[in-house]
Amino acid sequence: MTSLNRRHLLAAGAATFAGPALAQQPGHEHHGPQYERLSQPGLIDKPELAATQNVFDSPAPKAASPGRWSPQAPLPLPRSEMAWATAFEGKMHVVGGYAEQRVDRPYHHVYEATADRWSDAAPLPLGANHVGVAFLDGKLYAIGGFLEQNRKPHPRCFVYDPKADRWAEIASLPNAVGSAGVVGLNGRLHVIGGAIGDTFDTKKSIDWHLTYEPKADRWDKRMPMPTARDHTGTLAIGNLIHVIGGRVDSFHTNSNLHHAYDPATDKWAMRAPLPTARSGHGAVLYRGKVFAMGGEGTNRVFGQMEAYDPAADGWEQYAPMPTPRHGLGAALVGDAIHVAGGGPIMGGGVQSAVHEAFTLG
Repeated sequence: MTSLNRRHLLAAGAATFAGPALAQQPGHEHHGPQYERLSQPGLIDKPELAATQNVFDSPAPKAASPGRWSPQAPLPLPRSEMAWATAFEGKMHVVGGYAEQRVDRPYHHVYEATADRWSDAAPLPLGANHVGVAFLDGKLYAIGGFLEQNRKPHPRCFVYDPKADRWAEIASLPNAVGSAGVVGLNGRLHVIGGAIGDTFDTKKSIDWHLTYEPKADRWDKRMPMPTARDHTGTLAIGNLIHVIGGRVDSFHTNSNLHHAYDPATDKWAMRAPLPTARSGHGAVLYRGKVFAMGGEGTNRVFGQMEAYDPAADGWEQYAPMPTPRHGLGAALVGDAIHVAGGGPIMGGGVQSAVHEAFTLG
């Protein structure tokens, strides 16, 4: 029986490594191993190195109500560096990434918050890591990704129909790219930034900005991003697309830049910078604010939860994520931000199945 077929409907309490809820303070989590190394099979406890790399403090002012985190049903297996995550009709979709000693997994797990349950969906036709994902008009799009560990991008793109549980291939990108930001807005898919290069020595960030029109199955160019970046937090707020943080070629040179793009004018504008420069973080629109959590830097894995208020063009800090991770999946499901999987230490050497949710109550 394959790995894809032997994992179904894993719920809290039923999962092998699930356990009772703990008081949510930094470092607390479900009991039982929820981690796995990329170099060897078998579940392990959180690596001791994580404690030395965890960062929880933010320079941003504290919010009046910090919110709270709670443990949720773990992923069916430890994963990281997948497509970030995206949600539609109360379900979160996590696609591709590292798992079970490979970096080109096609896994497609779906989480239902009302049942606190994970299930398998049709796997991605081409397994990859750092796949860009977004929903547009009820369909899930998977854009590019890397075929090797954070390198060697491919240009192929796919669309998934949740009702039919089926993928179909669409027009390929003009050029191969991985770790791009993807947003569905007003009938078009925007693919922004990312990284190219088949080796670590040739890998570099790009400023590309492409749009995809589904009816024509065609890609077009738009105004490039002001600064080339990948591993960004990218999402829409109203009719604007915000690109927050990310890395410039490497996590050793993370950026705190924050730009907003207006499709009506095809122009970019600066916004208040991210208080903690980071990459591989999540960015989720929740109750009118953008919440950014997780990410990595040099010998750092961040737990900070920092939120951007578009009306004030300013940031504030909320309760930090109990289990700092990067390369995670983050999405809004119902009235909570769900963060699943990710790496607990710098780099891609360890994956996690940890799943935590944040709410303002």
